Amino acid sequence: MSAKRYAIIGTGAIGGYYGARLQQSGCDVHFLLRGDYDHVKENGLVVESVDGDISLTQVNAYNNPADMPPMDVVVVALKTTQNHHLKQIMPPLNDGAIVLTFHIGLGFDKEIAQLVPSAHIMGGLCFICSNKVGPGHIRHLDYGKIQLGAYSATNQPRGLTAAMVDIANDFRGADIPINVTDDLFMARWRKLVWNVPYNGLSVVLDATTEELMADEAIQTQILTLMTEVITAANTWAGHIGEASADRHIPMTWATEMFEATTRMKPYRTSMKIDFDQGRPLEVEAILGNPVRAAAEVGVAVPEMERLYAQLKAL
Repeated sequence: MSAKRYAIIGTGAIGGYYGARLQQSGCDVHFLLRGDYDHVKENGLVVESVDGDISLTQVNAYNNPADMPPMDVVVVALKTTQNHHLKQIMPPLNDGAIVLTFHIGLGFDKEIAQLVPSAHIMGGLCFICSNKVGPGHIRHLDYGKIQLGAYSATNQPRGLTAAMVDIANDFRGADIPINVTDDLFMARWRKLVWNVPYNGLSVVLDATTEELMADEAIQTQILTLMTEVITAANTWAGHIGEASADRHIPMTWATEMFEATTRMKPYRTSMKIDFDQGRPLEVEAILGNPVRAAAEVGVAVPEMERLYAQLKAL
């Protein structure tokens, strides 16, 4: 059994799913909730999953971080639009504690490191189709793999640490597929190859992934956006260090992401759900920051710029 105590900050589609799997495996997990607190405190958590349903009748639920015990790993599964609240909602931390963000996009790791200077910052990139369908009720549709890496203030690769290995082992013990990377910065760019076109276009065109993939003109636009992301990423990799094959994203990655989406079950992206429910969109992390990063290294990304402007207008 793991010796680490986990906090889940944001018990929604992502945090609720992974937190429930960790608790089911025997990990010591504590959930910080807002609107769902009373329901989860009384009824627990339910996860309907393609990998096996989970019903936790009792969970460690809190609505005040000060009531939580000191944590070893704080999993932040909030949207990047909520990061300004982190300092107020962070539970007590043990020495050497880790803040593990499940964010997508670019440009927030430095902010979190400044907000929680006593912690080590890591990122977990979640390749998952999961939705919150009711209070304390998660529906996991497909995938579920995590890529784990450590933040570097200079965006350079970082060697694997014992803590990273321990966390990865805890997730594997919970039947969560996970691999560890020494290059979180480039891993974030790789994930943007999917998130830029599918999150952005799903809002602008009011469509699921299946509907986007059913139109040849939209398919062409998707591949163009993917190409722009890869070009910007590879230029950045060369800008901050020696050219390395390990840091280069091949254009075939766009084809892989595209083909994987054709096999995916129809999915309403996280940005589309936020838009439909009137919540703030993660426009800056997913599109604004990458567009500005491309401009900084002199890469033209006209399709990304257009999509960013359309999302800002909406």
